[in-house]
Formats: sequence, C-alpha cells, structure tokens
Amino acid sequence: MRVLGIETSCDETGIAIYDSEQGLLADALHSQVDLHNTYGGVVPELASRDHVHRVIPLIQQALTEAGCSGQDLDGVAYTAGPGLVGALLVGTSLGRSLAYAWDIPAVAVHHMEAHLLAPMLEDESPSFPFIALLVSGGHTQLMQVNAPGDYLLLGESLDDAAGEAFDKTAKLLGLGYPGGAAISVLAEQGRADRFLFPRPMTKKPGLDFSFSGLKTHALTTVKDNPDDAQTRADIARAFVEAVVDTLLIKCQRAMEETGISTLIAAGGVSANKQLRAGLDKMCAEQGGRVYFPRPEFCTDNGAMIAYAGFLRLQAGQHEPLAFAAHPRWPLASPA
Repeated sequence: MRVLGIETSCDETGIAIYDSEQGLLADALHSQVDLHNTYGGVVPELASRDHVHRVIPLIQQALTEAGCSGQDLDGVAYTAGPGLVGALLVGTSLGRSLAYAWDIPAVAVHHMEAHLLAPMLEDESPSFPFIALLVSGGHTQLMQVNAPGDYLLLGESLDDAAGEAFDKTAKLLGLGYPGGAAISVLAEQGRADRFLFPRPMTKKPGLDFSFSGLKTHALTTVKDNPDDAQTRADIARAFVEAVVDTLLIKCQRAMEETGISTLIAAGGVSANKQLRAGLDKMCAEQGGRVYFPRPEFCTDNGAMIAYAGFLRLQAGQHEPLAFAAHPRWPLASPA
C-alpha cells in the first residue's frame, strides 16, 4: 500500500509518500520559522496562507522523488487536528479533494497520534505495549499505547506545554523564536550550582504536569539578576534541568505504575539532547528501553502522517466525501 501524507497543522508544510513494502519513498518539508520569527511566534493567518502557497509544489516534488503519480497511490492521509484551524483546512480540503480526483480512499489523521507512531518509522522500533511521552510546543502528555488506535491518557499538562515553556523562557533570555534548541545549547555553558528551579508537581501523586510556574520562576530570576552572558547561561541550565528532571520523574512513575518497561519519546522537545540522555539513563536503570524518532521526525513532518494513515487505511478506515478540521481533538477520543 502506498500512501501520500499531508501535514499542515501549524508552521511546517510536510509531504511524504510511504510504501508498506519499501518504506519511506519521499519526504519534503518547508518550515515557516523565518516567516514567523519577526513576530516572536506563529501568526495563524500567515501560516495558513503560506501552506496554500507551498503544499501543491511540495506534493509534486514528493511524487517526482518517489517516481510515481497520483494513479500509483492507494490512499491519502491528512492531518485533521489538533492545530490551527485555518492551517488544518488547507491540508484537509486538498487531501480529500486529491483522493476524490484520484478515486482512492482518504483518511484523517490525529496529529499527536502521528507523533506517537513516528518511532515506528525507524529500523529498530518498539513493540506494543509501550508508554509514550508526547512533548511538544502544544502538548505534554503521557499515554499508554496498547496497539495502534488503543490509547489511554495517563497524564498531561494542566497549563503550558513543555515546549511552550521552552520557547517563552528562551524569549526572556533574548534567544528569539523558536527558542527550544537555542536554550538547550546555551544551557551547556551554564554552571550547575548557581540556580535551582523547582520540579513542579513531582512531590504529588499522579502523572499530570505543570510548567507555567517554571516560566514565572524564570521571569523572576531574570529580573532579579544581572543581565550578562554567564547569568543567562546559568538560568538556561537551571531551567532545562528542571524541565528534564520533571519529565524523567513522571516517565519513571508511569513505567512503575503500569509495569511497562518500554518508553518512546516523540514531539519537538524529544529532540532535546539533555532529555534524550536522561531518558536513556533512566530506562537503563529501570531495566527498560527508550525509543526516539530521528531528529527530523521529532518536529512536524509528512512521514509520520503517511505512516499513521497507512495503518488506518490498512484497518479499513476511510473518510466520507465531506471533510472536517478539529482544532481541539483529544487523542483518546474519536473525532
């Protein structure tokens, strides 16, 4: 089965073609980082318009790279949510229209489910069941994954997502947007013994997260200390260590409570080198193992949409002629 994947949920236009026998045949991506950097964050209207401009040329590029045409495809998968409604409508309307024109089935994909399944694209992939840490700019969740489509929410952020806290704290330190990768690099230059940030909600039972207070703590620390390069690096280190430790504590707790020793980490923040090192060490100490997507599949991309769509099409799922976007869409619930 050969599936075209279309990702337009936020600020990346991702197109890919996945073949069930040959694997990933094509993967094309356009990032809008430069477009939104001037504004310090994503501007929804600009994002939608840029998707309109980019999506068809990227589809043509992917088809050429894969050496096929629309008539060689067996299905079209598109991100239907969650995300920015205007951006989602670009992909859903085009994806459903192409499937109609090519007379092949279409399937709507949940953006976070696609992230969750991204490690399955690697040569060494996890077996079910596993615990999934989904950590990005919009979401921080722990899921128990029993099988494709069988997900149990264990915990989630009650306020800011970890990636959002990364970006906002990076902005406080003058690192621009997006700041997640930049603050990670700056933290490597910081001293470990100068600032100690709280590890929120780790003393309480349960698997929920809260990162809003960390962001506020960072703001107070920036205001109360001199504005020099070493201080900024020290604050960055304290912040990154607090976020990573919090995620590690919750992941270990989830593994202990469920008895599942396999963990995956996915989403943009899962590319963070401090988090990867910490999860590797923690899982080894617990007698388990952690799996990650390759760095380019941590951020939004078409490959994960194509793969998730393949699994749903293989299971016999397809969409009617009508299409819909779901800006808010719980992963454990149907659309």
